[in-house]
Amino acid sequence: MERYKDFAYIYDELIQGDVDYMQWSENILNICDLFNLNKSDYLDLACGTGNMTNYLSKKFKNTWAVDLSPDMLTEADKKLRSSGIKANLVCQDISSINLNRKFDLITCCLDSTNYITSTEDIVSYFKCVNNHLKDNGLFIFDINSYYKLTEILGNNTFNFDNGDVVYIWDNCIEDNIVDMYLTFFVKRGDMYERFDEEHRERAYTEKEIEEFLQSAGLEVLKKLNNYEDEKLTAESERIVYVVKKHSC
Repeated sequence: MERYKDFAYIYDELIQGDVDYMQWSENILNICDLFNLNKSDYLDLACGTGNMTNYLSKKFKNTWAVDLSPDMLTEADKKLRSSGIKANLVCQDISSINLNRKFDLITCCLDSTNYITSTEDIVSYFKCVNNHLKDNGLFIFDINSYYKLTEILGNNTFNFDNGDVVYIWDNCIEDNIVDMYLTFFVKRGDMYERFDEEHRERAYTEKEIEEFLQSAGLEVLKKLNNYEDEKLTAESERIVYVVKKHSC
């Protein structure tokens, strides 16, 4: 099943209120300033409908955005064009990107890294980031924490109903892999149209992520709690990594 197909067109409506992209982008820019980052070339991985791309690209000379879903890229293109932003949108798998250029800032937000479920692919992903990162560049990404995926999302069912969109979200976890089965009913006139999506995320420990980063030639500069400069706890749900190339 192709992920983020029909879902792409209602994604922003559902995520609105749960994610403050403006605040996240401001916090990311503050980190860039903290490390005196040059704001020339920016790459957003797994850009989705382009929310983070839209905010951050305004501070950079050149913007590229990558996503595996053509439907998400279509929505991102509409959004960026309406904001007057010229961006290069590319449909590629983030675990094997090849853009033949380097960037000052690379981001991958909203737990897209968890969607990479094999060890081989996540190491390849981090190596690709290293290959596309300038020597003084930063890679900022987040993950759903091991705690969130295993204790909150795993083996649980959630539902949502705002009148226009209804969904049932059923999860099951095995060997640190959370399979998510979502059934949507979207109002079209007097009727509801149904579509189904299946998603899969891997629960990574901080130790695993940091070992993979190290093997890819990357080192951690900072870890944040949900894009806030707060101490991580055992119950932190979103862990943000600020990463650079290993020092020579």
